[in-house]
Amino acid sequence: MPIELIGLISTNDASETHQSAGPLVDPDHTRRFALAHEESDFDRVLIGYSSASPDNLQVAAFAAANTERLGYLVAHRPGVVQPTTAARYFATLDQFAKGRIALHTITGGSEHEQRRDGDFLEKADRYARSEEYLRILKEVWTATEPVDHDGRFYRFEDFQLAVRPYQQPRIPIYFGGSSEDAYRVGGAEADVYALFAQPLDQIAEEIARVRQAADAAGRATPPGISVSFRPILGATEDEAWERAHRILDTTKQRIADGQGLKEYRRFLSSGPKSVGSQRQLDAAARGERHDRALWTPLAAATGAPGNTTALVGTPETVAEALLDYVDLGVTTLLIRGFDPLADAVDYGRELIPRVRAGVAERDAAKDAAAQHAATRQGVAA
Repeated sequence: MPIELIGLISTNDASETHQSAGPLVDPDHTRRFALAHEESDFDRVLIGYSSASPDNLQVAAFAAANTERLGYLVAHRPGVVQPTTAARYFATLDQFAKGRIALHTITGGSEHEQRRDGDFLEKADRYARSEEYLRILKEVWTATEPVDHDGRFYRFEDFQLAVRPYQQPRIPIYFGGSSEDAYRVGGAEADVYALFAQPLDQIAEEIARVRQAADAAGRATPPGISVSFRPILGATEDEAWERAHRILDTTKQRIADGQGLKEYRRFLSSGPKSVGSQRQLDAAARGERHDRALWTPLAAATGAPGNTTALVGTPETVAEALLDYVDLGVTTLLIRGFDPLADAVDYGRELIPRVRAGVAERDAAKDAAAQHAATRQGVAA
């Protein structure tokens, strides 16, 4: 099965290692950023969500209007708007983008961040709300008759979408989280289940938990699995590791100085709130380096508020490390750099072709083995 490769775009060029000199919403940069990912053969880009960020549905609409093939994975927090409203928003955007939109469900791991948007539910209730929310989206996106709903969190009558998603039967749903509630809801409702980078043994454990939840929900096919990484490439191994340590030193200094990274300081002082963050920190506590190329000090330095665990090495090494995750059953790889635009270009030139070639080789080998087995069965019969 072909691998899905996802990047990330934002509206300015800031990262952990440098502060943008331009405005928060820079249309020219956003356009270049999206086009760089399209030219680098990414399938989609994630557009993140926070209470302080530019509205990501509008960012996706702008970027989609300036690209032809690239897909957009738009993060969405259930509870901020009614699900019927979100259904209209996403269906309309999917029509304009001609089927290039997917929804990434952010249930929320930080109480402080949730409350900024007026959400005071406890974590277990947020997951229960997400479950109801996603079921409503699926129903109203596909219903041919008006829908009534009377649930724990939402109630409406006689709702029917006039605008349908361009994609049929509906827009794909991605879902992130590493708690028991997350496994239960995402295992039942998601098309793709998203995890933060961790050592191979930890990811294998999470994949098993997601599949168990899918089985418990009666699904015939479990969700695909996405894992997010921060690749750091170099022409040689030594160059890659030198660059990695420069990124670490710069990030630590900027956090200490408060150079646009105040949220990291708050996160470090309050401690991780999500199980996904804690799992990254647990990996860091086990050691700095794992498996072929996984490197954890950046997660430890930032408190792992999101995708902060790196893969370090030459393009060949990092491609093989990513393929190790594919061999575990990962179907989607989300990769973004610390020099976001330049790294997206480098990934397209050096990393993505190697990953796609490796997946194609594996698929060809599986097909050949299946054909051989079928031939042997025919002979035996």
